[in-house]
Amino acid sequence: MWRRYLELTKPKVVALITFTAIVGTLLASAGAPPLVPLVIGNLGIALAAACAATINHVLDRRIDEQMARTSARPLPSGALTERAALIFAAILGCTAMTLLAFLVNLLTAVLTFCSLIGYAVIYTVWLKRATSQNIVIGGAAGAAPPVLGWTAVTGTVEPNALLLFLIIFVWTPPHFWALAIARREEYARAGIPMLPVTHGVEFTRLQVLLYTVLLTVVTLLPYLTRMSGLVYLAAALVLDAGFLYYALALKVSRRAELPMRVFRFSVNYLMWLFAALLLDHYLHV
Repeated sequence: MWRRYLELTKPKVVALITFTAIVGTLLASAGAPPLVPLVIGNLGIALAAACAATINHVLDRRIDEQMARTSARPLPSGALTERAALIFAAILGCTAMTLLAFLVNLLTAVLTFCSLIGYAVIYTVWLKRATSQNIVIGGAAGAAPPVLGWTAVTGTVEPNALLLFLIIFVWTPPHFWALAIARREEYARAGIPMLPVTHGVEFTRLQVLLYTVLLTVVTLLPYLTRMSGLVYLAAALVLDAGFLYYALALKVSRRAELPMRVFRFSVNYLMWLFAALLLDHYLHV
């Protein structure tokens, strides 16, 4: 039973979200990070992300039933009821907000709550079904975690934190559209207007490439603004070259397995890029 509840939280997604939040916390600290923001702050952020994921499961139950990738999830498979999932989400959300508001700071709690509502309600209920630009607009909620980690330490939203937000915001469309290309038929059956469904696969391939070019430019900003140094720059250039290679291959090749390869690479790309930011922060090169 606990595995079914754990699946509701989308643990792999929450792990990546929490990692970027932790990086934000560490980058905001000149030396050793304060223990409460590092531990309690990121625990609250992780619980809020898990709450949002659980609500997403409830709201997307009927869509999940129509897609092979998601039909075995706990709700469409009947392993858990919607009532049980909503109670679980409420416990996660209330615990997260209590920790952040009373033990961290009010700004982090408010921004985390806005991010939760942005993903679980605004994106899932409205944007996802309203426009092919759903993932672009809704990507703001997914880009918030490093800002939340930063504000947990400083109590303010600073320019360097917004650079981290911008990186994830621009990364999200090529990351998700690669998956949408691979699952185009399933999204079409479910009536979700993802870009490959509304504008075709060829147009989406071009958009993945263009956004990847934009991402390459954006990821140079931490070095150009002297937020980070040569260690980060070297890692960013290598990772950007890899992403551009995959995006270009997706544009010119029709190999069936390529969209999922691009999707998986994009996950590793973001993880290693933020790891490079962290390594550079402590090496001061």
